[in-house]
Parts: sequence; structure tokens; C-alpha cells
Amino acid sequence: MTFSLTLQDIKPVTHDTYQLTFDRPDGFNFEVGQATHFALDQSGWRDEDRAFTMTSLPGDSDKLEFVIKSYPSHDGVTERIPALQPGAQVIAEEPAGAITDHGPGTFIAGGAGITPFIAILRSHAQKGAMDCHLIFANETEKDIILKDEFDAMEGLKTSYLVSDQNDTDHTAGRPDKDMLSSLVTDFDQTFYVCGPQKMVDAVRDALKELGASEDKIITEEGW
Repeated sequence: MTFSLTLQDIKPVTHDTYQLTFDRPDGFNFEVGQATHFALDQSGWRDEDRAFTMTSLPGDSDKLEFVIKSYPSHDGVTERIPALQPGAQVIAEEPAGAITDHGPGTFIAGGAGITPFIAILRSHAQKGAMDCHLIFANETEKDIILKDEFDAMEGLKTSYLVSDQNDTDHTAGRPDKDMLSSLVTDFDQTFYVCGPQKMVDAVRDALKELGASEDKIITEEGW
């Protein structure tokens, strides 16, 4: 089953990331953290679908929100995102995905891999039951998506890692085994991991070496 979504609003979140708000059609149901494959309803682009995560909550009956990073060098769908105007339409598939809310835990994100965690953390904040830790890795400070919102979430511990900027006020480095061992004291908990596949694989291996149970490491595999 497919759905036609109409863009209501688009605005920048960072220098290369945008928040898109669409109308929400009847029957478009999802869990926090899930995504949909959608394609631009434009000539030559209807078969070029990509997976994007809903960052709005399932209870937001009047809208669907996405936070999408644009990659001009990829010459694909995300390159065209900044040029979209209200009224543009996309064709979306039924939502799916393995990253959903498994309760409090540590969320480890790399760049645009933060998107499945936005709705999950918003849901926890709305319920007033946060007790979560966000470890968010980016190349530079200007790449950090929705930092002000995360900082304002009561009960959310945040650790921002910056890898390619010398004059940062945040922790310099990447989420490798040594870094994770310095940031996390309890490995008997749920870990959510999302980002570039190479990072996800390395973080999963590091967590297991540090004592985390594989069945408590939530990732998006093969979707």
C-alpha cells in the first residue's frame, strides 16, 4: 500500500539538514523510531525511493514530520530536498523498521543516524520518564541536529562527540571502545545504535566486548 503525502512546510535545522512537515493521510500508522520509503512524485524520480524516519509522534494525527540531511554529492533524492516547496508531493510506503521503543537506555547516533531516536526521545520526554543517555557523534559542531531540543529534555544525559574540529567545546573523538568505556558505566542495559553502517558495526562489536548483551543492542538491519 502506498500513500500520497503533500508537503506543508520545510525549514532548515542545520546548514544541510531540513525539517519537512507533511499532511498525514488516514491509515498511515507507525511506531516511534520507524521509517517509510518515499519517492518524490516527480518525473524521473518516482522509482528513486529512500528510507526516511518519521520524527513526529504517532499521536500527532494532523501531521507527519521528517528531519532529512541533504547530500549534494550523492546526486540523488536528498540533493533535491532543499529545493522542495509547499505543495510538493511524495509517494510513501507503509512504515516499518526494527528500531522502535524498547524502553530507557543509551542511544548512540552518528550524524543523520539520530533521526530514529528523535521521536523515541520525544516520546519519553512527553511521558516524563526519560532516564536515557544520548551519545551523538558528528564531524563538527555545526552538524549537530536539534541540539537545543535535546539539551532541554529533562532527564536526558547528553554526550556530544566531535571528530573533525579542533576548537570544539565538546568531547573530541569517535564512539570507539575506549570512548564508550569512558562514557558508559553500566553495560547491562538497552543500547540503540544508528548511523553509517561501518560505525554501527564497530559500535556493536565494542559494546559486546564491554559486556553488553547482543539481544539488548537495537539496530536497523537490512531495511
